[in-house]
Amino acid sequence: MTFHKVLVANRGEIARRILRTCRAMGLETVAICSEADLRAPHVLEADEAVCIGPPPAAESYLRGARIIEAALATGAGAIHPGYGFLSENEAFARAVGDAGLVFVGPTPDAIARMGSKIAAKRLMAEHGVPIVPGYDGRDGQDDAAFLGAVTAMGPGAFPLLIKASAGGGGKGMRIVRRLEDLSAALQAGRREALASFGDDALLVEKYIENPRHIEVQILGDARGNVVHLFERECSIQRRHQKILEEAPSPGVDAALRERLGAAAVAAGKAIGYRSAGTVEFVVDGDLKGIHFLEVNTRLQVEHPVTELVTGHDLVRLQLEIAMGRPLPFTQADLRIQGHAIEARLYAEDPDQDFLPQTGRLVAFDFPEVEGLRLDAGVRAGDEVSIHYDPMLAKVIAWGSDRAEANRRLLAALRGALVHGVTTNLRFLRAVLGHPAWQSGALSTHFIAEHKHALVGLTVDPRRAVRIATVARALTIDAARALLPDLPLGWRNSRFADPEERWLAGDTLIACGHRALGQGRFLTRIAGDDVVVEVLHQSAGPTNELVLKLGDAICRARIVVAGETTYVHLAGDDFRLDLVPRFASGERKVDSGTCQAPMPGKVIAVRVVPGQAVEANQPLVVLEAMKMEHTLEAPAAGTVAEVLVAPGDVVQGGQDLVILK
Repeated sequence: MTFHKVLVANRGEIARRILRTCRAMGLETVAICSEADLRAPHVLEADEAVCIGPPPAAESYLRGARIIEAALATGAGAIHPGYGFLSENEAFARAVGDAGLVFVGPTPDAIARMGSKIAAKRLMAEHGVPIVPGYDGRDGQDDAAFLGAVTAMGPGAFPLLIKASAGGGGKGMRIVRRLEDLSAALQAGRREALASFGDDALLVEKYIENPRHIEVQILGDARGNVVHLFERECSIQRRHQKILEEAPSPGVDAALRERLGAAAVAAGKAIGYRSAGTVEFVVDGDLKGIHFLEVNTRLQVEHPVTELVTGHDLVRLQLEIAMGRPLPFTQADLRIQGHAIEARLYAEDPDQDFLPQTGRLVAFDFPEVEGLRLDAGVRAGDEVSIHYDPMLAKVIAWGSDRAEANRRLLAALRGALVHGVTTNLRFLRAVLGHPAWQSGALSTHFIAEHKHALVGLTVDPRRAVRIATVARALTIDAARALLPDLPLGWRNSRFADPEERWLAGDTLIACGHRALGQGRFLTRIAGDDVVVEVLHQSAGPTNELVLKLGDAICRARIVVAGETTYVHLAGDDFRLDLVPRFASGERKVDSGTCQAPMPGKVIAVRVVPGQAVEANQPLVVLEAMKMEHTLEAPAAGTVAEVLVAPGDVVQGGQDLVILK
């Protein structure tokens, strides 16, 4: 099983993470990429790279046969699938072995046993692992079978959770609280499951109110040894996808940790598990009942928190196990050291129900903080496209205890510059600063319960506008070629002071300014005069200014991208768009127009011309970044035009349906 070169069958931060350990072990590396990823960081960091497919780019990393051909052609002896894509594909794992290559992961049989949530639940029940009651599809997958099973469960069946049997990550998942909503939820779940996993099989489970989502990391070797590396708390989720994880869980005591670990090891031994895997549980809000969810037969996105508190490199262990080596420790050797928290940075808008975003990153920079680890798949200048998951990076902090880890992570997020694409950065800062999070009072409903304090956050942008106005004046003066020796702001007339107009979100702010000399400016907003004095300026990709505004001294970092200026101030970010002096003449969007909020593919059209619709009635279902988004009528009216059909690929801002 010895190999010296590894092909990494993935992209982004996943591939970069695996490449890092391969380099540390002295292993040669091969990256793969779609044509959309030719200049991606993971391609540039590998020893070799192979382009495996033209558009559609999202499908390139699913071309198993082509990936195996690339491994053979480059002399790679092993394929590491990362997580996502083909990492839990039994047929791919088997094909890798049949080609004489090593699959860095569990055996195909173990993947097959856990590849179906339905089969996994049955197997765990046979081995005494507690499961959530529900219907596993054994009597059929049509609506009638589900309806019959739910009816048989009695009046206490609801709420229910619909899940895709073949996958996770919230794909295909729906909460159903009424019988009359079951059929529509099943149909939507099947579509999303088929699009994400190529399998539309579903199951339903009793939805446990106020639960915690806790998972246990396991490792197994080819000699039958299985150990656990303790638990991770993964309860902070939106759309049933995790955004904050930590180890250990603040809600798990020694007794519960032992129960969870024992159940996870039993699950691993039941399927003869080899490599790194994760056993997921739903834990009752009272922290007494535990219920098996699934086994993820791969490395998890949140594995860094386990690495930081145990001191073990899970990718190295995966590679060593794939080489046939036994586990280098027993359960008794493992200890938890300190605390680690991971935040997932996504290109999404929390104020629009976490709608994924696209665009070009004009800045991507994080401060140096002790105990900080950054696993990023992008850099400044990269394009965030519709083809892949919108996660940009994982920001992880370790501390001697939870409070220190939280402070370090919050400091990193407050000091981060991520501009050009709307992200959840401000949202993450709000969660880490929330008293309920800091107390450890968590559940999967955390975001819903505290949403008013986490989204729609508004920060007064006037200080940022004054700073942007001064920074713009300095930039224009530095670039002045005509009469360069004239003092900044010199005028030979008594005309009014110049004024800049900025859009901060939907708010228009006009800021007049006058140079007073010696780096001092008088700024005026709505009749309020404030003198801004530039104490220090450092040039570079980021223009950093130390300023005195009135009696306050602050540090600001400025990034200019065309007519947009980004101001990072006091741990917060402001996007300010300079309003042109003259109207552009662009078409004004009618209030009755339904537009695509981002690029994507039309999955379904729910209306026809002439149809009367109510406000918030579904009009179009759009797929973008592997998620379905239902676009609703902005107001009651009549459908005047339907401009798209299922299968159409649309751009952000494109008109889809016209109402009158």
